[in-house]
Amino acid sequence: MKSYRLIQPYLMANRVSIIFGLLCLIVVDLLQLFIPRVIKRVVDDLALMQVDTAGLLRYAGMILALGLCIGCFRFFWRRCLLGTARKTEEALRNRLFRHVQTLSPAYFDRVRTGDLMAHATNDIQQVRMASGMGLVALNDAIFLGSAAIGFMIYINLELTLYVLIPMPLIVIGSRYFGRHMHRRYKRVQAAFSELTEAVRERFAGIRVVMATNAQATEARAIEAISEAYVQENIDLVKITGAFFPLMILLTNLSLAIVLFQGGRQTIFGRITPGDFVAFISYLGLLTWPMMALGWVTNLIQRGRASLDRLDGILSTPSDLIERADARPVDAFTRHLTVDDVGFAYHPARGKVLNGIRLRLEKGQTLGIVGPPGAGKTTLLQLLMRLYDVSQGAVRIDDLDLRDLKIKDLRALISVAPQEPFLFAGTIRENITFGSLAVTDAQLTRVTRLAALDATIAEMPDGLDTVVGEKGVILSGGQKQRVALARAFLNDTPILILDDPVSQVDTRTAAHIVDTLNQMAGEKTLIIVSHRLSAVRHADRIVLMEDGRITAAGTHAQMMADDAYYARAYRLQELEDAL
Repeated sequence: MKSYRLIQPYLMANRVSIIFGLLCLIVVDLLQLFIPRVIKRVVDDLALMQVDTAGLLRYAGMILALGLCIGCFRFFWRRCLLGTARKTEEALRNRLFRHVQTLSPAYFDRVRTGDLMAHATNDIQQVRMASGMGLVALNDAIFLGSAAIGFMIYINLELTLYVLIPMPLIVIGSRYFGRHMHRRYKRVQAAFSELTEAVRERFAGIRVVMATNAQATEARAIEAISEAYVQENIDLVKITGAFFPLMILLTNLSLAIVLFQGGRQTIFGRITPGDFVAFISYLGLLTWPMMALGWVTNLIQRGRASLDRLDGILSTPSDLIERADARPVDAFTRHLTVDDVGFAYHPARGKVLNGIRLRLEKGQTLGIVGPPGAGKTTLLQLLMRLYDVSQGAVRIDDLDLRDLKIKDLRALISVAPQEPFLFAGTIRENITFGSLAVTDAQLTRVTRLAALDATIAEMPDGLDTVVGEKGVILSGGQKQRVALARAFLNDTPILILDDPVSQVDTRTAAHIVDTLNQMAGEKTLIIVSHRLSAVRHADRIVLMEDGRITAAGTHAQMMADDAYYARAYRLQELEDAL
């Protein structure tokens, strides 16, 4: 029942619509129950030769009127009940998306995108079916079934008891098959997640697949995963394929009993021919509730399995916990300190950072250099509190980041990541991402600062050029400069740049470095770069190796005292000259 509480708030919020829809559904069921009574009178009058053409027209008009009323009320129950199910689907999907955005990057390190896509599509669709048509089928199974049995008892109690003989078998079968269907549905949905992730990954990497002539290999891999998904569905069909025919068999068994026993009672005059026809009509109405019992079991088990999977995500807390008494912060006024910080992505894999100590005054520029894998990007992620430190503390103005409101903290920081991510929109939309009411003058300024203005001028649609998925039409350097323009647009006191000139040519890099030098003093800059010319003017440069700071100083001090820095700088200087 814990999982069902996920949709309870949405059902309660739409309870008026649900109640009205159920009332309309009950009216439809009642009207359907009156049609066999009309048919009984027609058959009895025909058998006694007591009806004329006008009488037949009158009976036909009654059935037509009942049909029109059924159609009208059926529209309203479908609008209310199925419409509410759609609203529940929308609300649950929005809740899932909002919750996923609160989870830390560590969660996405261990969960695949395909799994989340399956949750947001297939699982929520199954919940919608269970809360929509599942509710309808359950109502029909209870109300229409009970009412049909009541009318059948009114006609003939003995015949009704014969009809109910298969009922215990239906209940036992539903319980037995329901348990098995729940387990199989969870396996099917897990296999669907696996297939979704595999296909997504191949499509995202289609250029690599084509460049390496791996189409046949990847096609076979997808075929294997698809075959596993099909096999899980076949295992499920073995259960549902036995369950539904069982329901039909038991229903037809009741019909066979009625034809034999009811026919004999009609012959002996215990019931009229009209009662016999009406009884069979009620049995026909009872057939749907009996089958609905199987269908609702099917829908509910699907919905329950999906709710269990969704609950697994929605009950997952973020690794980044914002304390109830977290302090708001709207300014950076003094200094940023990193106090004996250590960090490990996973305790069993050892520390990525160890004993990091830094102090950066407002308006200063910090350059961070070092070989790949030294922990530079990890340190930047700790400064933005994308991860929490394993030891020590990071502080802004002597306030521990863990004591601050996360949203306020990140509002103080603009960042250009090492691997820029562009959305499948226009250049304008990618630069203004997260910013409101941006003027063309502001866009012109930041594109000039990022050395992107000449590139945009050469494009036929300028800023409105569609870049495609992940910015596919742009080069690596162009994407990097779009990310830089995005960071420059936000007027924040702290600017973090992770290797901002790694994918651009020397001349463009020099322009960007000049831009950063002009920002020095106005903004607090933290620059990670493998191109050492980007940090030579920094107030302080630190060299990181194996998760530790092994050297620190100004450019002149590092050139004099640190062999690694001096050698790397001279080699890059020679390369730039060539």
